[in-house]
Amino acid sequence: MKPEAPSRHSVHDKDSLLSNIALLYYSEGLTQSEIAKRVGLSRATIVNMLREGRERGVVEIRVDGRKLASSNLSRMLCAKFGLEDAYVSLNRDLPGRKADAGEARALLSRVGAIAILDVAAAGDTIGVAWGATIKAVSQVMPRSALSDVTVCQLIGSMVSERVHTSEDCAIRIANQIGAICYTLHAPAVLSSVELANALMSEPTIREQLARLETLDLAIFSAGDTAPDTHLVAAGIATERQMAQAADQGAVAIICGRFVDRQGRQVHAPPDDRLIAITIDQLRRAKKKLLIAGGAERREAVLASIRGDLVTHLCVDEKLARRLLDDAG
Repeated sequence: MKPEAPSRHSVHDKDSLLSNIALLYYSEGLTQSEIAKRVGLSRATIVNMLREGRERGVVEIRVDGRKLASSNLSRMLCAKFGLEDAYVSLNRDLPGRKADAGEARALLSRVGAIAILDVAAAGDTIGVAWGATIKAVSQVMPRSALSDVTVCQLIGSMVSERVHTSEDCAIRIANQIGAICYTLHAPAVLSSVELANALMSEPTIREQLARLETLDLAIFSAGDTAPDTHLVAAGIATERQMAQAADQGAVAIICGRFVDRQGRQVHAPPDDRLIAITIDQLRRAKKKLLIAGGAERREAVLASIRGDLVTHLCVDEKLARRLLDDAG
C-alpha cells in the first residue's frame, strides 16, 4: 500500500510547528535543548526542524548589507579604489585552525547575495553573468521581491559538466527577487565568425543583446587566464587560445571576454565567435558588482577596477587584504 498523502491540515500544522520553533529559537533565544523539552521532542528533531524551516522559507535570515559595507576593510577598499561600496566576507586563519576553503566560498556566496539585494533597486535592469562564483551566489539568494525588475543573461549557453549554465544563474536570481527574466537563446560560442554574425543579426537575438546596452546593474565575477580556467572547462576556449590571449596581454576573463591589466578588452580568439556582453557594454552599466574570492584573483580584480568595470566589490578577506597590501 502507498503511504497516505498528508492532508492539508497536517501540512498547515507542520508549518505552524516550524514557525513556533523558529520563534522560540531566533526571537526568544532558547537553546535547542530548551525547545526540545518545551515541545516534547528530541534535540536532534529540533535541529532538523530548524534546518527545514530555513529550507522551506518559513524562516529567512537577513543581514543588513550596509553593515557589511561599513567595516574597516570595506572603507579602505572604497577609499583606495574609488568604489561606491565594498562587501567583505571573513575567512581568516584562527589559532590552531586554518580557514577552510569550502567554508570561505560558502560565506562569500552568502555575502554576495546580500550585496545584490543591497545594490539592486526597484525598476532596475540587471545583467547576470555565469561561473562557479555566480552560481553559488544564485543558490543562496534569499527571497526578496523587488518591483519592476528585469534580469538578463550576459553570456550565451554552453554545455559543460564542470561549469554551470549561464541561464541557470540568471533564472535562479530572477526567481528569488520576483523579476522577469530574459535568457539569451544562443550558444556562448559559435563554430565560425560568419555563423556568430548571422545569429546575432536574428531579430530575437538582436533584441536580447540590445537590453545589455542599458543595464542598471551588472553582476559578474573575474577569472584568471590559467590553462585550467573555467573558459577552457566550459569548452569555449582551448589551452592554446588561452596562451595566445596571455601573449597579447590578457590577465583576466570577464563574461567570457579577455581583459588586459588596464581593463581593456583583448580581441583574441574565440572573442569574434562569442555571443556575450562586450567589455564596453559592461563598462556602461550604471552599477557594476564584481564578486570574487581567493588571493589568486588579485590581478583579475585589479584589472577590472582599473578598467572602470567595478563600482561595487564583494570579496573575501584574503583577497581584500591582498588588494590593499599590493595594488601596484
